[in-house]
Amino acid sequence: MNIVLDAFGGDNAPLEIIKGAIDAHKGLSVDITLVGMEDKIKKCAEDNSLDISGLKIRHAPDVIEICDDAMTIRSSKSESSMAVGLKMVATGEGDAFVSAGSTAALVVGATLIVKRIKGIKRAALATVLPTEAEPFMLLDSGANADCKPEMLLQFGIMGSAYMNKVMKFNEPTVGLANIGSEESKGRELELASYKLLQEAPINFIGNVEARELPRGNCRVVVADGFTGNMLLKLYEGMGKFIGSEMKKLLTSSLLSKIGALFLMKNVKAFRKRMDYKEYGGAPLLGAGKPVIKAHGSSDAKAIYNAVRQAKEFTEGNVISEVTKALEIIKEKQSAAAAAAE
Repeated sequence: MNIVLDAFGGDNAPLEIIKGAIDAHKGLSVDITLVGMEDKIKKCAEDNSLDISGLKIRHAPDVIEICDDAMTIRSSKSESSMAVGLKMVATGEGDAFVSAGSTAALVVGATLIVKRIKGIKRAALATVLPTEAEPFMLLDSGANADCKPEMLLQFGIMGSAYMNKVMKFNEPTVGLANIGSEESKGRELELASYKLLQEAPINFIGNVEARELPRGNCRVVVADGFTGNMLLKLYEGMGKFIGSEMKKLLTSSLLSKIGALFLMKNVKAFRKRMDYKEYGGAPLLGAGKPVIKAHGSSDAKAIYNAVRQAKEFTEGNVISEVTKALEIIKEKQSAAAAAAE
């Protein structure tokens, strides 16, 4: 398996990307191709005494910056590390693509270069988040601000397939983010999406309110990209707030500092559960090949886990499962249309 890695995507590129790639190549037994300016990759490795002899390098003379228009990935930045990497995956030179670069450019590039799964209306960013029980996947978490009911239906199908095949949850429960648990709650979007999700070949449990998410009552939460991104940012902010308040409590006095020594094991376990680095990144579900969006500030650990995620995504045949579910829905729709005639 060959994982294609954008060497110049993210705040800590290329050093942390190279370090993460070396660790992933050794620890995950996968081939890795670093894409970017070859001379700078080699110089960075040399300056930091890093052995990259086990990695492949594909030269790309340009870089997409965060401030660049996303559409430049098909025009003036078509030879950027992100664009070249996506082309490699699209043509079969790589099995999956990982980048910590511009989210907007990655969504556009995956859609126009890699293409979507046949029948999928829009690709969705799917973020895995921790809870007091098991983690859940939130999608869409920001790629599509405006959605139609059919899109939310497809998000539920794709999220269910991913959580089953990659995260190993049997018949993962799927909930629709809403302002109330009753079937009658929500806008026209949620009302129509609810009916479609009810008929889908997934374990749909109805509406889920935001306050229920941290309790971990379902494995997949479906929302339009605007709502999903709001939930994601609030979730991240509350995580930082709780971490900050815990630190204050544990260091506020000599007695609390002594008590912290006995609690340190549990504190470290909690911090690990809340650390985005442990999850690696957000899969772009709906793309025709596995594409992972790593956090912009990813370090070597986060890159390692993003590569691990890409490997598991590929091995889980998630795209094949999504295609099967879409076929089931298509057959049901055809049967219903025939019966109505």
